[in-house]
Amino acid sequence: MKNLLRPHLLNLEAYTPILPFEALSEQLGIPADEIIKLDANENPYGILPAVADALRELPYAHIYPDPESRFLRRALADYHQIPVENILAGAGADELIDLLLRFFINPGDVILNCPPTFGMYAFDTAINGGKVINIPRLDDFSVDADALLVAVAEYQPKLLFLATPNNPDGGLLRSEIIDALLEQNLLLVLDEAYMEFALPGSSRINEVAERENLIVLRTFSKWAGLAGLRVGYGVFPSWLMPYLWTAKQPYNVSVAASEAALAALCNADQLEEIGQKIITGREQLYAILQKIDYLEPYPSQSNFILCKVIERDAAALKADLAKQGILIRYFNKPGLDDHIRISVGKSEQVDAVVKALGKM
Repeated sequence: MKNLLRPHLLNLEAYTPILPFEALSEQLGIPADEIIKLDANENPYGILPAVADALRELPYAHIYPDPESRFLRRALADYHQIPVENILAGAGADELIDLLLRFFINPGDVILNCPPTFGMYAFDTAINGGKVINIPRLDDFSVDADALLVAVAEYQPKLLFLATPNNPDGGLLRSEIIDALLEQNLLLVLDEAYMEFALPGSSRINEVAERENLIVLRTFSKWAGLAGLRVGYGVFPSWLMPYLWTAKQPYNVSVAASEAALAALCNADQLEEIGQKIITGREQLYAILQKIDYLEPYPSQSNFILCKVIERDAAALKADLAKQGILIRYFNKPGLDDHIRISVGKSEQVDAVVKALGKM
């Protein structure tokens, strides 16, 4: 029966996710509540009390969710001061990435990718039969703008995904690069999953409704601490919205995810306070990491810090920390195999990481 499969999927390279918390606890032989988990850029403060209350009191969990996420979209429109008609909610921003690729990519169509970056752009392109052309980033992980514009002219891609801030380095896409790409004949998708931790005024979310070739994606996973509930959203040009409504899964955002996201937005002032704590913690962590002689941290506008590991094995460093119940991220990929990434935790978690790194 294998011959019935679509040929381009037979050798698909699987996306490598982070292991579940319970599995990590079992694997390490360390109780879950003793593990310091700083490997997936999750919010260390967890969900807000109002979100916990909303989840406890779900009155309609036995009823299918609203296929249009009306209340959530209205709250997002009010929060961002953008038209509700341009907003679409998804089961995480990942669902919206896949939805866009299914709309635009025919088998063999080219997508440009700027690695290292979020792996779902290339992964979903491969699933949809597209061809990925990589335009590697520069040594500081910034986008090679000249090479990218040359590739746009050569390959004429229909759409381009760029994360800003970028994962894994936390760097913002320069404004002049965005402007230059918006002049091209393509649909520019800015993945702003970490934008709440960046410099004010860096987002382009308020421009989408006025343009035909700009999309902005956001998520509740990082800032709002809802990674386990899978809820995100995108802001899309008006001409594209009717097609997205037609093709999206009808009940894609669960009742629990929708109510949690709505409760989070209704208490956005608390989220902003937590976000500021994380930003402050990031700057403190960066200053400390600069003093560790075998690490070279990169400036970040996100909730994590990428570090180059000097004169020692980065994979071994990750493994040694894991034995102590401290989980950080290591990427076994070209250009990153001598790097580690540390998510910003609470102050006591950061202290424990710094202490462990100092002993090495």
